[in-house]
Formats: sequence, C-alpha cells, structure tokens
Amino acid sequence: MDESGSPVLLEHLFRRQAGRIVACLAVLLGTGHLQLAEDAVQEAMLGAAQLWPLHGVPASPEAWLFRVAHNHVVSALRRRASFERRSEALIAALEARTAHCGRVPPDELDTEQHLRDDELRMIFMCCHPSLAVEARVALSLKLVAGFSVGEIARIFMTAEETIAQRLVRAKRSIREQALPLCMPPSAELPARLDSVLLVIYLMFSGGYAVRGVEGLAPEQVCPEQVCSEEVCLEALRLGRLVCASSISAPRAEALVALMALQAARLPARVDAAGNLVLLEDQDRGRWDRDLIDLGFRYFDHSIAGEEVSEWHVQAAIAATYARAEKAESIDWPAILEHYDHLLERTGSPVVALNRAVVVSKVHGPDAALRALAPLAKESSLRGYHLLPAVQGRVFAQLGRVHEAAAAYRAALECACAEPERRFLAARLAELGGA
Repeated sequence: MDESGSPVLLEHLFRRQAGRIVACLAVLLGTGHLQLAEDAVQEAMLGAAQLWPLHGVPASPEAWLFRVAHNHVVSALRRRASFERRSEALIAALEARTAHCGRVPPDELDTEQHLRDDELRMIFMCCHPSLAVEARVALSLKLVAGFSVGEIARIFMTAEETIAQRLVRAKRSIREQALPLCMPPSAELPARLDSVLLVIYLMFSGGYAVRGVEGLAPEQVCPEQVCSEEVCLEALRLGRLVCASSISAPRAEALVALMALQAARLPARVDAAGNLVLLEDQDRGRWDRDLIDLGFRYFDHSIAGEEVSEWHVQAAIAATYARAEKAESIDWPAILEHYDHLLERTGSPVVALNRAVVVSKVHGPDAALRALAPLAKESSLRGYHLLPAVQGRVFAQLGRVHEAAAAYRAALECACAEPERRFLAARLAELGGA
C-alpha cells in the first residue's frame, strides 16, 4: 500500500491520536460512557482504513479522525432514549469542542495544551487508587496509549480473555464510583503522581521485556519487536507529558531519564536473528544517541533539587551504563553502590538478584554465590527463570559445570520468551555433556 493509505501511517495516527480523542470525548460525555468514546474512535479508524487507500490521506488526518468520531457519538446520542433530556446540550458541546479541536492548525498552542490537559486527566483517572494496579496498566494502555486488547495481552504474555475481563471490571468500577475526569485535589496529588509514575514504568517494562521472535533477515520487520518499541516510546511520551505539566516533580524527570536511557538500548538488545544480546556484549554503535542525550538532560534536571527517589537511583544505574564508551570501561563499583541504595529502599528480591550479577563483576563469582543464596528461599522468585539463569552463570564462572548445567535446565523449565530460551539453551550447550 502506498503512502496515501499506508497502514504504517494509520497505525502511527492511532497510537498518537486515539487517546487524545477518547479523552476529549470522555470529558464531555463523562466517564460513565468511556465505551462510547472508544467505539467512536474505533469507527473513525475503520473508516480511515477503508477510505484513505482509495481517496488518499486528508490534509489534516487528525482533524478527520476527530470529526468522524464526533459524528459517531452524535448519532449514538440521538439514538439513545436515555439521553433525550440532555442529548442536545451534549451535542452542542461536542460541536463546539470539535470546531475548536478538529479544525485549528496544530501550531496553535492553546489547542495543543487543551488536548494535553484532557490526556493528562485521563492518565490520572486510569491511575485512580481505587483501581487495582494491573487494571491501571491495562486501562492506560487501552484508553491513553491506544493499544488493542490483543496487543496488551501479548505485551504481558496473558490471555486476551484475562485482559478483556480486567478492562470490563475496571470500567464497571469507574461507572459505579462515578470517577471524574479531572485532576485530583492538591492534597492527593503526591500519592496519585506516584501511582501514575508506577503505571507508566510498568507500561515501559512490559514493552522492554524481550518478546518471542522467530529468526528474521535483517531487512524484515518483527511485529512483536515493533509493538514492544512502541510501548516503550509511548510510556516515554506519557512520562514527558507529566513532566511538562504543572504537577511535575524531580522523581517524574528521573523516571523519564531512566526510560530514555533504557530505550536507547532497544536496537541492540536482539540481533538480526532475534537472539538475545547481553548488555555488555551489545554494539554500542547501535544505541540511540538522541535518546541517550534526552535521558541525560532529564537526569540533570532531576538531580537539581534535594529529592532522591527510587527512580533517581535506577536512572543513576542506567546513566552509569550509558556513560561507558565500551563494556570494559563500565564503572561496576559505582553501579554496585547504586544497587546497594536501591535494595535498601525497596527490599525487592528482583533488585537483589540484579545486584548479585553486579557483585560478580566487582567481587567475583564466590561473592555472587553468597549473595544469591538467600534468594533461593524467596517465594516471589519461584518459577522466575532469571534466578536459575544467574545461578548457572555464576556456577559456570566457578568451573562447577554440572551445577551450572542443572541451573540452566531449571531455567529452561520456567516460562520465558523464545529469545531467552534460545540464549539459555546456548549456554547449556556450551557446557558440553554436563
């Protein structure tokens, strides 16, 4: 398909505009009618998919999508008897808003700010503390980032039915509680901001996780990788949106720094065949320098004050990796110090596991084995493939081949993505017949 009706363009517009249009319509309709707003956007996208290949992309595709979504809502309102008493007022409000948002050139900052404000309200509504954390992530991906149920399920390696039920329950809760699409009161902002930042990072983590991909020629496109990268960049965009608002805080800037620095490594995390490449083995020439520069700008802003959060410590770790021009110059003692601070703050077994890897770099495999020992009792790590994988690596460094092989076999018995499975199988094969 040529540029006039390119599915790539359509997908890009959907990612960038769907959340804005849903938020804009939901502000007027109320959160009790989120589904109507979503349905309207879906109708607009279907219409674009059918008409643009035949007639070309409109001069202002965003305005076209907004107008079609608006028309769908108006038609639905006129068909619903329950809206009879207020439908005309709603329709008038929609017409006024569409005239302002749908036809104004994109360089007019007041309109752009209005759309951003609606989007920000939607993010905070999705992250309301009355909703479960997993529901907040799914809602944010669906309503703000514009991802389908199937895509969200693939991101988190969960059944589509599970995600669909999670969304239905969350929307029901929003309706029953009549949660408003507005910014929370000042007294609630710090806690709500923390919830928003956590959801944005969970969204980013879901995209950053290595997906199952088959071997591809260099010129081929892997849908899973593209989807994952889009999730990461969407999370980064939402983080920057929060930072650009009046409710920003140094910890928000630290989170954006962390995501930008990690996202910069995405092109080098798997090779052309879809095989996993460890950080120290990655081709730093493939790292995205623009994202690294962006990450350092936000990191510098985040450390200007006295606030030190978990996001600051994680960003400091990512920044230390990014500063090294080659793997041999990574400042492992500094990274270990950061992990010590992070473990003190979080007590997370996953952080402890990552720290053990760094301990092996600084103090050797014997010290790493001692650091790993208590983690074998952690119930939260049971079935987590990276624990036996790290154990296997440390045993191999110590020359304890049989124990290393047993650990890698245990890792292969756990659920993990195909690139990780191939990586583990290759490490096991390197041990010979152990």
